[in-house]
Amino acid sequence: MKPAKFVLLPAVLALSLLPEMVFAQTDPGVRSDTGVNAGQPLASVTHNANDLAFFQSGLAQFSEHQTVTGDNPGLGPRFNMDSCGACHSQPAPGGTSPASAIFPNVGPNPQSQVIANVIVNGATNTIPYFVLANGPVREARFPFFFDQFGFPNPNAPNGGVEDLFTVSGRADAGACSLRQPSFNAARATNNIIFRIPTPVFGAGLMANIDDSTLLANRGAQANNNLGISGTFNHNGNDGTISRFGWKAQNKSLMIFAGEAYNVEMGISNELFTQDRPLPGEDQFGSGLLANCLNLAGTGYPEDITHSDGTSASTVTSDVGLFNAFMQFLDQPTPSTTSPGGAASIANGRRLFSAIGCALCHTPSLTTQPSKLTSGLGNAIANLFSDIEIHHMGARLADNVSQGGAGGDQFRTAPLWGLGQRIFFLHDGRCSDLLCAIEAHESNGGEATTVEAVFDQLLTPSQQQDILNFLRSL
Repeated sequence: MKPAKFVLLPAVLALSLLPEMVFAQTDPGVRSDTGVNAGQPLASVTHNANDLAFFQSGLAQFSEHQTVTGDNPGLGPRFNMDSCGACHSQPAPGGTSPASAIFPNVGPNPQSQVIANVIVNGATNTIPYFVLANGPVREARFPFFFDQFGFPNPNAPNGGVEDLFTVSGRADAGACSLRQPSFNAARATNNIIFRIPTPVFGAGLMANIDDSTLLANRGAQANNNLGISGTFNHNGNDGTISRFGWKAQNKSLMIFAGEAYNVEMGISNELFTQDRPLPGEDQFGSGLLANCLNLAGTGYPEDITHSDGTSASTVTSDVGLFNAFMQFLDQPTPSTTSPGGAASIANGRRLFSAIGCALCHTPSLTTQPSKLTSGLGNAIANLFSDIEIHHMGARLADNVSQGGAGGDQFRTAPLWGLGQRIFFLHDGRCSDLLCAIEAHESNGGEATTVEAVFDQLLTPSQQQDILNFLRSL
């Protein structure tokens, strides 16, 4: 049932009087037109040889597959994937989840290569039930630790990543023997949630928006009478606004990269310097087994700044290169004509603001001056996000707290590049924009009234214009 009470915006009332075209609204689907620069560097980077070298080296490292030992050592002892690019690949490196997951013979998708490391090389892993051939790529978390009887204990919050695979059984893993997490038990007790990769296009622009700009934008959206009242997640060290991750839990791209290297691939680095046990092993056990430590045989941390490098980019650590790649990625270019034509897209954009979507999905914010590259400074970031965390209600709640973000709070997802995404929302539950919009209606959710306006006051043709506009981004 939709809520019966909501604020009628004058603009919406006027729009509802427009002539109605009688047809059912549909998600136009993934946009395939040319001209989108997703995955490309900022123009200022391409014009600077040193910046371009960092970007290209970062891209190469981002796409490289890691091994336990050998040329690219450090993988494991637990991991989700062996490459950043295996997860962040739609529609280009730096993107979000592709359509097919880690199964052999699924075509050219780079994730199919992971199977050689996961199973063929002797590892004893099984494919978790939620890793499906048609995607999305997911990481798993248990909101609560299990009690002695195997049930989730609501008084013992967990929320940490439960890595999908181990290196156990591989020839290069030695005597390390680890079990995979109890995913089936978590499913049986409704104690599992998922996350899909966040795209990092335009991430350097997001990093370069001053706190004062974000605070002023929040002030401008206050007293909106639609129940929208976001706040910010703050860095625990200096108190400034954090902005990366599904709950804006990471302050900087460097921390975002270092954490992902350690959590998603099990590679220690200069920001996260130890091998990572599972949350339960770390808090209630004895950590990792001794024979699962230092599998690469190189000491810690496994990823370091290379003092023997011959250029700035080869001296830089992998995490530093990931950071450079992400901060130099340009924002995607929207289409003005596809899908649906220019008039439909323009009208959809007006409606998007008129019904209140833009109160959270702020169309653009201006960055501060930058020393990194001129393209990041005093630029218009068309991110369609306020970078605030909002209560999304029971329907989307995952009962995981990160920093100051509670169990039903999520950062407003930036919408740039939406036209080429396959999966939506933090856990990838939707592959259709209408599904994603519908999920915004939830008990306790700040977006419930706006979703009701979309659902009840707009004509099908107006709804279609909004869908066309979203797929144009």
